[in-house]
Order: sequence, then C-alpha cells, then structure tokens
Amino acid sequence: MFILGIVFIIIGVFFIIDPTFIGLISERWKSNDGTEPSDMYLWTTRFGGMILIVAGIGMVIVALL
Repeated sequence: MFILGIVFIIIGVFFIIDPTFIGLISERWKSNDGTEPSDMYLWTTRFGGMILIVAGIGMVIVALL
C-alpha cells in the first residue's frame, strides 16, 4: 500500500504540473481538429491530481501506522 501511495502522489503532481500533456495523450484522439484541451478539462485534471495526492498521502500514512 505504501508504494501505491507514492505512485498516486507522483501521478497527482504530474497532473497538476502539466495537465496539457495529459490531455494531449489521453484526449487528443477524441477531437476532430486535435487542438489543445479546454479550460474545463485542464481544471478537472488539476483537481483530479489534487485528489490523487490526498489519497496517496492517506495511503502512505495508513501504511506507516
């Protein structure tokens, strides 16, 4: 559980730092013109990154107890 928590934290940080890259990898094929992700997508990706970080911290704490 400790390792999974660390992985969640790393992925969450990556989601917050560069959500555009995540959008280009995961969502570009769904668009007809392949443009940049929308502002809403960027916001929700950052929010998801925050949730992953919180979950990862919780997993690390539980694993250390």
